[in-house]
Amino acid sequence: MTMPLDAHDDLSDEDLLDAFAGGDRAAARTLTLRLTPRVLAHAARLLGNRAEAEEVAQEAMLRLWRQAPRWRAGEARVTTWLYRVVANLCIDRKRRARGGTVALDDVPEPPDPAPDAPALMQTRTRAAALQAALAELPARQRHAVVLRHIEGCTNPEIAGIMNTTVEAVESLTTRGRRALATALSARKEELGYVDD
Repeated sequence: MTMPLDAHDDLSDEDLLDAFAGGDRAAARTLTLRLTPRVLAHAARLLGNRAEAEEVAQEAMLRLWRQAPRWRAGEARVTTWLYRVVANLCIDRKRRARGGTVALDDVPEPPDPAPDAPALMQTRTRAAALQAALAELPARQRHAVVLRHIEGCTNPEIAGIMNTTVEAVESLTTRGRRALATALSARKEELGYVDD
C-alpha cells in the first residue's frame, strides 16, 4: 500500500522504515529526503572531505534499506543506528587510507632524494677544484686542513697525529684556509658560489 507523500510527513523515522519494509516506496523517498542531508553532514564532519562523505552517506542509506525487513521497532531509533553506521564507515575509510590499499594512480610520485644531474656536475666540479687547490698547499698545511675540515678531527687530535702542538695546528689550518680561499676566489662564479 502506498500513501501520498504528504501523508508521510507526520510519521516517525521508525514508522517510515516499517512502511518501506511493507512495500511503501513513498515512505522510502520521504525517509531518504529527511535523513540523507543529516547523514551527509555527519560524514562530512567526520571525514573532512565532501566527496568521500557522499560515498559514505550513500552506503549508509543502502544499509538502512537492506536492514528494513529485519528492523525491530523499539530497539533503537533509526537516526541512532544510522549515525553509528556512518561513524563505522568513516573509521573504516580512514583506516584504509592510513594503511590499506590505494590505487597506484592515486599514489604521488615520491621525491627523489638524489641530486639532479646539474647538481651532481656542480658537486664534482667543486670537489675537483678543491682537490686541485689542496694539491697546491704545502704538505703540512694540506694535511692539517684535510684532517680538520674534511675528516672532522679536533685540533688536539690533529696535533697528536701530526706530532706537533695545538698552536701549530691552528696556525697550519688558518694559513691553509687562507691559501685555499685565495686559490678558489677566482673560480667563485664558476663553482656556483655567488654572493646574493
